[in-house]
Amino acid sequence: MTVHTSSSVAQLHSKCRHESYLHAIKSPGGVLDMLEVAQPAGDMTRPSLPDIVLYEDRLGNGRVRSDLGGGRFDVISEKGLLNLAAPNFATTAIMEASHKVRSLVFPLAKWQDLVNEAADGRFSFDTSLNYGRVFDSPPIRSALRSLWALCEDEGAPSRLWVRAAGCEILAELCRLGGAPFTPVKGGLAPWVERRALDLMRARLSEDISLDELAAEARLSPYHFARMFKKSFGVPPRVYLTRLRVEKACDLLEHSDLSITKIALDVGYSSNQVLARVFAKHMRVTPSDYRRAVRDPKRSFAP
Repeated sequence: MTVHTSSSVAQLHSKCRHESYLHAIKSPGGVLDMLEVAQPAGDMTRPSLPDIVLYEDRLGNGRVRSDLGGGRFDVISEKGLLNLAAPNFATTAIMEASHKVRSLVFPLAKWQDLVNEAADGRFSFDTSLNYGRVFDSPPIRSALRSLWALCEDEGAPSRLWVRAAGCEILAELCRLGGAPFTPVKGGLAPWVERRALDLMRARLSEDISLDELAAEARLSPYHFARMFKKSFGVPPRVYLTRLRVEKACDLLEHSDLSITKIALDVGYSSNQVLARVFAKHMRVTPSDYRRAVRDPKRSFAP
């Protein structure tokens, strides 16, 4: 397993006694770390680290005594419930049964400026989030499922996907904590719409980031993502996938490039990744699509 870590939590799990419990780690774009850990019963205390960590219980039915920065709690955990560990706090956690947890790690250095802009300077990582409280949030669980599903499809989600998902999750955490981000009222200016789409098309083969698109629009990543959705009806990450599939269709129809080369040209790491994404959107494999569009006698119903 190749590990490219960016957070202190990811480094801790990769290099300490917890390493054997680590089932999966993804560090796409260096802005978030995604960990899946299966641990036996016992003491899972860790030192103070400069990261916010969102935990999702994957099994439930185990007693947990812990302090994640919001005071001690003692609960019987349930599958799918969430809790949040504070940055710069030495957490304690005593598990009375084996458990499986997925963690989403926000390195403060990567998110401080974005959150400051999204909340117009009214946000503090020390006071604006509900640390140590077990809670449920369907929007957050949905975002987490999407991220892990993308890992299964693509190996690691793109920087655009991860940054946008992180924005959505932090926005919901702040809303739940009583410090909502500043709402976005309108869409992008026409010149920004044109520039964003031109840039996405020109860089289909690259791992373009939300920050780069936002910089072209002279907006914060959070506000750009929200305004983009107002303009186009879908988030930029979804629109980028559409553009990639459209370009793949064009190349399959009008070129003799191999499917592997087409995958690379539209930003996917292999023909297998392209095949999974393509089949989800077109209901057919790239090879079958190419045969169908080049042979009028073949039936094709995407």
